[in-house]
Amino acid sequence: MQISLLQCQSSRDVQQNLQFIREQLEQLTRTDEAQLVVLPECVLLFGGHESQQLAVIGETESHSLKHTMAQLAAEFKVYLVAGSIPVQADENRVFSRCYLFDPQGQSLGHYDKLHLFDVDVEDGTGNYRESDTFCPGQHITVIETPIGKIGLAICYDLRFPEMFQAMRQAGAEIIALPSAFTKVTGEAHWQTLIQARAIETQCYVLAAAQWGQHSQGRRETWGQSMIVDPWGEILAQKHTGLGWVQAEPDMAKLAKIRTQMPIVKHKRFQSLILK
Repeated sequence: MQISLLQCQSSRDVQQNLQFIREQLEQLTRTDEAQLVVLPECVLLFGGHESQQLAVIGETESHSLKHTMAQLAAEFKVYLVAGSIPVQADENRVFSRCYLFDPQGQSLGHYDKLHLFDVDVEDGTGNYRESDTFCPGQHITVIETPIGKIGLAICYDLRFPEMFQAMRQAGAEIIALPSAFTKVTGEAHWQTLIQARAIETQCYVLAAAQWGQHSQGRRETWGQSMIVDPWGEILAQKHTGLGWVQAEPDMAKLAKIRTQMPIVKHKRFQSLILK
């Protein structure tokens, strides 16, 4: 299997963003092996106020953006973790939803972002309140595929290790993490958190990120898309710029690490009675 993460600088122009993704897929260096492609968070619409997500929503099953992403997976014959797109949740809010499509364009499952970024950051935006626009999801997602058991998470989820532990308990071997970390928080914590989640879960962590200035500099993201193995080693990364990050996972190495250090069997904390 070949893993390819796309680092983007998405704008508020959906068609422009789609064109960039298509151009990059056309240039993607391919092997004869199965291809797993991961796109960043908010890959089709990013950089303005979160409320703009409401303008592109549709019914869940007939969602035009979902259909477009499915077509890309089928056309380029890839397993596609399609970043995140807005899907109607209630009258005033949307889910931030990540779909996984197979090479025939069929949806294998989806995940709705659990942890919403309601945070004050010392950058040009200052105050982030995702909960004004987004509705939190209700469950974790681990999808069994011919290329492995894939867990899905989105951006701010990275700060909640118990969620990643739950995915490991559910069988995850690979965890895809579409993201749009701010430059401030990314510089401070991004790499440390990704390596920690990979080591703790003994999973491959695939962190596809937004990078650079968006919407004339009103939003700035960190980048550094990374593929990290179950031992915490960085197999490939792209600090800045746009384009692909690629690596081939060694699933035999994953199995060996889990056999030699069976941390799931050794866990005792959940069985303790706290007094």
